[in-house]
Amino acid sequence: MVDVIVIGAGVSGCAIARELSRYDASVCVLEKCEDVCEGTSKANSAIVHAGFDADEGSLMAKLNVKGNEMMDDLSRDLDIPFKRNGSMVVCIHKEELDGLKTLYDRGVKNGVKGLKILSREEALEMEPNLSENVEGALYAPTGGIICPFELTIAMAENASVNGVEFRFNTKVEDIKKGEDGLWHIRTNNGEYVSRYVVNAAGVHADEIHNMVSADKMHIIERRGDYCLLDKQVGNYVSHTIFPQPTKFGKGVLVTPTVHGNLLVGPTAIDIENKEGTATTAAGINELTAKASENVRNLPMRNVITSFAGLRAHLERHEFVIEEVKDAPCFIDVAGIESPGLSASPAIGQMVADMLKEKMSLIPKDNWIGTRKGITRTEGLSVEEMNELIKKNPAYGTIVCRCESITEGEILDAIHRPLGARSLDGVKRRTRAGMGRCQAGFCSPRTMEILNRELGLSYEEITKSGGRSNIVIERTKGEV
Repeated sequence: MVDVIVIGAGVSGCAIARELSRYDASVCVLEKCEDVCEGTSKANSAIVHAGFDADEGSLMAKLNVKGNEMMDDLSRDLDIPFKRNGSMVVCIHKEELDGLKTLYDRGVKNGVKGLKILSREEALEMEPNLSENVEGALYAPTGGIICPFELTIAMAENASVNGVEFRFNTKVEDIKKGEDGLWHIRTNNGEYVSRYVVNAAGVHADEIHNMVSADKMHIIERRGDYCLLDKQVGNYVSHTIFPQPTKFGKGVLVTPTVHGNLLVGPTAIDIENKEGTATTAAGINELTAKASENVRNLPMRNVITSFAGLRAHLERHEFVIEEVKDAPCFIDVAGIESPGLSASPAIGQMVADMLKEKMSLIPKDNWIGTRKGITRTEGLSVEEMNELIKKNPAYGTIVCRCESITEGEILDAIHRPLGARSLDGVKRRTRAGMGRCQAGFCSPRTMEILNRELGLSYEEITKSGGRSNIVIERTKGEV
């Protein structure tokens, strides 16, 4: 029995777990996949929104702005990359310029700092590759870019160091309130019992909610297609470029990433499949056409991969963070779509504050609030690199040539708290396999390292857990 079970190890669940780890309470995170950051959190726009888009007074607006303000300290404490590159909402139709003023006014009321409406000339001076049809833009200097993998993983690692347990490959199948007044959670890996449950299950949050409440919830799976472009064109724009938003969301953006690529997307296509992350030609063509309306001559020939993610959309388009009325001690964290990544630190704090009050939690005297990330060889001088190799020769062996990732970095990814156990686990922690060849060269070597370090047979090693095995069977004996 534990005090709190968090269902879902995405960015919201991991933020909640980290904040709860500040207190003297037993906390366990249940995740149906083999690693953290396997759902919406691994396939999104990787940006920190300024907070001008959400409706004034909404929880979405409040947590967006607060989460944005928390990112500087959080990125420093957890040793993750974050950059305030600023964002621009581009208007390409003169008759729609009033829409920029509407966004500006909403942003000011939401507490967004530094907003400015730019003229056509000012916008083109800041971003020369904007469409020639640009009429003006809303500039938000507090907008930023971040790595969603590193943010989620860092919060999970920090929570783990502070005593939070993580149970992977553990799918919740049923939840019942027992006669003892506790929640009994049946999973494919046995039963768990807790005083409180936090439902942070992303697109599956409605399924979890509906297990305990008569007031049913329905989440719409909204698919978003993306294209990632090579670092060769990573500086094509320096700010995050948005179109004017519609009822379907913020539209197709063009943005640099913290690792030097260019990202284009997403589309907004409602589907009825909670695992439907396959890209389509129609989706890719749509995002290319829409992005090209705001940024001219987009270098789409430099696409190195495409992918899709699902957003957990509710009709009311608002975060739901509350105790379920007919299920006391059960807290929903549902409908966490954009700007969920931006809001995640504030979401974690809000839920932890709720439980602190309900459970009379006492802060730990020995809570560790910082975390050291993987040692990165990129950007090191020759002298620094030689010194690192002297201490650990594994840093002298390049495994991923596209991203210049060394064996030392991969070893660190495997052996740190909640270490990688799959090719994608290594990729999200180190970027090995994220370059131009998309793991074409480094996968066999990474598999060798996983085999050696974890004792996994080649048949057991997967791309991303489950049945995503790379080697199905051996056709030859040992030589």
